[in-house]
Amino acid sequence: MREGWADIAHQILASDEDSPHGVDCCMDSVVWLKDVGKENLSLVGGKGASLGEMINIGVPVPGGFAVTAQAFRDFINRAGIAKKIFAALDVDVNQESELHKAEITAKKLIMEAKVPEDIERAIKSRYDELCQQEGKQVFVAVRSSATAEDLPDASFAGQQETYLNMRGAEEVFNAVRKCWASLYGARAIFYRVEQGFEHEKVNLSAIVQKMVDSEKSGVMFSSQPSTGEPLVVIEGAWGLGESVVSGSVSPDNFVVDRKTKKILSKYIATKETMIQRDPKTQKTVTIKVPAKKRDAVVLTDKEALQLADYAEILEKHYGIPQDIEWGVEKGKIYILQSRPITTIVNAKKAEASSFEASGKLILTGLGAAPGVATGVVRLISSGRDLDKVKPGDIMVTKMTMPDMVPGMKRAGAIVTDEGGMACHAAIVSRELGCPAVVGTKKATTTLKDGMEITVDGGKGTVYEGRVALAAPAKPASAASGGGVVYTKPITATEIKVNVSEPDRAEAAAATMADGVGLLRIEHMILGLGKTPNWYIKNGKSEEYIDELAKGIKVVADAFFPRPVWVRTLDAPTDEFRAMEGGENEPHEHNPMLGWRGIRRDLTE
Repeated sequence: MREGWADIAHQILASDEDSPHGVDCCMDSVVWLKDVGKENLSLVGGKGASLGEMINIGVPVPGGFAVTAQAFRDFINRAGIAKKIFAALDVDVNQESELHKAEITAKKLIMEAKVPEDIERAIKSRYDELCQQEGKQVFVAVRSSATAEDLPDASFAGQQETYLNMRGAEEVFNAVRKCWASLYGARAIFYRVEQGFEHEKVNLSAIVQKMVDSEKSGVMFSSQPSTGEPLVVIEGAWGLGESVVSGSVSPDNFVVDRKTKKILSKYIATKETMIQRDPKTQKTVTIKVPAKKRDAVVLTDKEALQLADYAEILEKHYGIPQDIEWGVEKGKIYILQSRPITTIVNAKKAEASSFEASGKLILTGLGAAPGVATGVVRLISSGRDLDKVKPGDIMVTKMTMPDMVPGMKRAGAIVTDEGGMACHAAIVSRELGCPAVVGTKKATTTLKDGMEITVDGGKGTVYEGRVALAAPAKPASAASGGGVVYTKPITATEIKVNVSEPDRAEAAAATMADGVGLLRIEHMILGLGKTPNWYIKNGKSEEYIDELAKGIKVVADAFFPRPVWVRTLDAPTDEFRAMEGGENEPHEHNPMLGWRGIRRDLTE
């Protein structure tokens, strides 16, 4: 099916203007998602076609409908604003003042024009039908789906708007209109011109879909997005998935081998904030993650493996690697979106640019887009600062936003405080072939405007100044005539490392440390999801011991014959309270100074 997407893309862009994208003008303004598929790409856009395909192969997708691209085209033609919009878009997109003027003019035309009554009535009636199916007035997400979106040679991710927690026919209708207007946002205009898409030949469908009020959510790639390896990369955080996609949080990261069905690695991040629906206003709000959940693992192993299964199903169905959004509500997994990964080819080209660097290491993060670049730091706090970024500069920001793409295109590399492999900065950087390091936590406070740095997007490292680069050394066994042997410096004091996760043991052991000075077992227990007392009360003490022994053995094997010091259980009441069996954990004003550690171990 790989050729299917490319063929349809060609048909869309080559179709006659009088019959936009080859759409049958007799089609309804609104269609159920279950009734569409890849053959309807020009009608409902990449997002809508993909959702319909998934529903029809049995993947769990929230129900909904699409306001078709034909409805949008009928609106602008019958309202008499089409020619005015396209005239306003005829500007030099590299001049930001002209670009923003075009955006304001086009959006104003969309928002002020009268929508034909039959189109408005069709949208509101279909929402009412959806409510009847659910037996209540439902919250919905209204998402934009451009007709050239998510094709293998272009990524429109984040170009248009999404509106969450919409309820009521009037509110849904207004959100659809706003989606139409977002087709002419500055970043969308810029991107289309750069990619060679004619504005007149790009339409927009609005997807209205039952809202999943996710307790946890995120993004996954059915293949490793930088290399194309058969590894499912899953990223997740608490609350709604926008925090992961936008990069406002650094998410947990799982890597699952598609062949063996085993979890190869698991990284648990500190998740400071989350997005959720406010029960009072019914709008989405950003709140602090409760302390007990900040360092807790988001997904169980069972959930991660189930997600990996869905990723494999979708890649096999579409024939190409997929970028997939997911959510979990009341224990049920939903797949919210699937689209082709557009960045693997560019990433593979950049991968060859990975080097060994010798210099002062000043920052580390997640290597989100491979390649190496040296340049001058430009601190960017918003899209208004983009003029500071000259060709080859290193763009440094808390997290990139879609309106920063023009600056990203000029940058030699990108460095951010927050984000993961699925955030905006990572995805766009891989497409641009621009090295990127994300999730450093402190780039904007450590790096100063004007300083020269070297960024290695493959390794996730940032060095001070212009460093000497060399191709990675081959292993001595592979080199002819021997090789260089590296030794650690000799010190009177033994240098040991702290280890929290068994998955990180091999990497820690490779540092040539003298052993493990502190192996924490709290993270192992939090990963089980049940308190030690639960195992004891349910007669499963041996199972608990086996799980701990398994984790400790991984670390001991990696460091053998070097010593490993295991710390007794800290047993924090606030974290245990969120686990099964923690219902009777005491509430303490300051758990850090409360009943825990040796004090608790002795009393229990």
